[in-house]
Amino acid sequence: MAQTPSTLEPNAPGWLMLNVQSVHLTDEQFYRLCQDNPDLRFELTAQRELVIMSPTGSKTGWRNSKITQRLANWTEADGTGVSFDSSTGFTLPNGAKRSPDAAWVRLEVWEVLTDEQQEEFAPICPDFVIELRSAKDSITSLQEKMKEYIESGAQLGWLFDAKNKRVYIYRPNHAVECLENPTSISGDPVLPGFIFDPSEIW
Repeated sequence: MAQTPSTLEPNAPGWLMLNVQSVHLTDEQFYRLCQDNPDLRFELTAQRELVIMSPTGSKTGWRNSKITQRLANWTEADGTGVSFDSSTGFTLPNGAKRSPDAAWVRLEVWEVLTDEQQEEFAPICPDFVIELRSAKDSITSLQEKMKEYIESGAQLGWLFDAKNKRVYIYRPNHAVECLENPTSISGDPVLPGFIFDPSEIW
């Protein structure tokens, strides 16, 4: 079935999706594309669709920095893994290249990678991922992305919908949990002792 060569994600004017299936974009070419366009954010779906995203708005950037700061502080104190910000790309087992808004990976997983793999889009799925919905984002698209992380090996995922003050919790072999305006959420047992108060970013 023929696919439209380029589509704009519904309800997400900041996203442009291009079908690059016939181009056979290699890992190296995708990496160079990202390096050559530092003002844009790229993802590549498992279906070989190139997702082009503009920089986030200021408020979303502030929210994201708060989340990243809290996760980094816990990571440093805990010492069992490494955390990453929203500019980090990962190559999932299905071939998709994704950049969660924040992520955490166990040390034993991270340290078996070569220096080259660590420098580029590491061929792993993070153990923990966070996505933050901006005003331009389709909640459906983000929910599908969260499911993809879990199916790819993530043990815990948080999707923040600041506009509606909701947090969606994703875990393997569990139904998605939706929390309405929670005052705290826990990373246990994946991130023991990590507590975050979503009201900080509402």
